[in-house]
Amino acid sequence: MSIPAAISMASQQPTLSRNIPFIHLFTAYTLSIFGNSFHSIAINLWVLSVTGSAKLMTVMMVTNLVLGALLGTVAGTVTDRMNRRTVIMVADLLRFAVVLLIAFCVAMPHTPFAIIAVLSAFVTVLGLFQSPALQASITPIVGKAHVQRAVGLMNISDNIARTIGFAVGGIFVAAFGGAWAIAIDAVMYLASFLLVWSAGSLTRISVSDQTMPNTSGSSFRAAFMDGLRSVRSNPFAKSVMILIPSLLLFFMTAFMLTQVMAVKIWHASPFEFGLIEACIPIGYMAGSGLIVMLGSRMRHRGKWIMINLMLLGPLYMLLARTESAAAAFPLIVLIGFMFSFCTLLINIILRVEVAEELQGRMFGALGSLTGVAPSLGLVLSSYYADLYGSGLIMLIVGGLMLLFGLAANWRLSVIRNYH
Repeated sequence: MSIPAAISMASQQPTLSRNIPFIHLFTAYTLSIFGNSFHSIAINLWVLSVTGSAKLMTVMMVTNLVLGALLGTVAGTVTDRMNRRTVIMVADLLRFAVVLLIAFCVAMPHTPFAIIAVLSAFVTVLGLFQSPALQASITPIVGKAHVQRAVGLMNISDNIARTIGFAVGGIFVAAFGGAWAIAIDAVMYLASFLLVWSAGSLTRISVSDQTMPNTSGSSFRAAFMDGLRSVRSNPFAKSVMILIPSLLLFFMTAFMLTQVMAVKIWHASPFEFGLIEACIPIGYMAGSGLIVMLGSRMRHRGKWIMINLMLLGPLYMLLARTESAAAAFPLIVLIGFMFSFCTLLINIILRVEVAEELQGRMFGALGSLTGVAPSLGLVLSSYYADLYGSGLIMLIVGGLMLLFGLAANWRLSVIRNYH
């Protein structure tokens, strides 16, 4: 079913402002993102201050990426076979307990790094189960007619929560210490648990759609393999599995190079560096807001995706030739704006085109791929940037991104032709 076809069902769905399950899920998601920003700052500072080793920070990052790659699809399969509300609640309650334990360990002197690393890895694993369960719950509770607005609002909220969370989190850590900042994250997980619990059932509300089939009778292995086959047989899902990881590989690589250029080439002040960090979220929120406002009036969504994808490469090539932070600001905002069309529209269409009983496995598999691909780009680009300079490597990455955009427009016709 295309998005325009789903709009005819709008009269059978409550508006988002009256949809209590969505409001609770939306609030729980936002609070979790906000609290996690506090946690991220506090843990990074703790590792650097206690161990003085940037390599150990890399160990934690790589561990999380490996766990995501290995367990993403497995977690998605579990999500599809269980009550998704139960999965979210159990994951949030366990994360509350484990994060509270991390806060206690951080507060204690001489806590070994290995203990923090293991506990953080456990939190990551719990998140691998919670995320696909939450993402796959959106369509059933809002209906396909309201997916675009719901996903758009969640993306805007995500960016606002992260931006404010990092700003306030840094101040909070400086004022009260890392342990208390991590404890705030634990409280947010508890609040998320209570919100999802009070939301009631996260099942389909549309009276015209069929209920979700029950896969609990099949074996886990059969459900796992069936999910992979179903995703591979869906032309749109298969194309997305190529497009999104590749896009993130280039995007995250270019984002890191932008930070390096800001320091080494543009000689940005701390204030200018902060503005550069905020430019992508500002552009992304602007693009997401426009998509939400256009709603059902937006046509030819596939062409919007491809046009913006093909323009990202030239913008990065232009950014590589920029000689000052002031000149870079509008380019980076525009990049964030175009990136929102490439990713947000894809996320909206996935929820329409992929069967709901497979969405947990689909989001889990996508999470695995998007965790591995960017890390490879970051390792290679950082190595060559030290050898040949960040500007030249940015220019090359922009050129490769342009070639990828042209190839995707040519080969991924199922996305390009989507209305």
